[in-house]
Amino acid sequence: WTGDKKAATKVREIEKTDYDAMHKDYSESVDALQRAIAVLKKMSHDRKQSASLLQVSDLKDLALIPESAKRALDAFLQQDPEGLEVSAPEAAGYEFQSHGVVEMLEKLLDEFIAERTKLEKDEMNGKHAYDMLM
Repeated sequence: WTGDKKAATKVREIEKTDYDAMHKDYSESVDALQRAIAVLKKMSHDRKQSASLLQVSDLKDLALIPESAKRALDAFLQQDPEGLEVSAPEAAGYEFQSHGVVEMLEKLLDEFIAERTKLEKDEMNGKHAYDMLM
């Protein structure tokens, strides 16, 4: 029985370590997505393009962001600001065109929150099963 307890404890420690790492990744991704969405939504009016797009570009460094989303972000960020100008010189230098990017980020955010919630539920079930065994 002691050997079973040791084995169960070792498995539980491995599960907890894996959970902590994945939860941290999901939480960082959720936080970064929320900040990027907030930045883009603040920019939803015509105005000069600014360095605040830097927060959006930070999403490319996150491990959980799918490659297709990273490519879409790259394409959005590499747009020539000159190509976004309105014909009248006194008009805004940047016309908000990233509704599709915002929608994509919101969809990713929903997916990551759902995955993180599932991860948390699985962790609670694993901890409960371990506690019942001990």
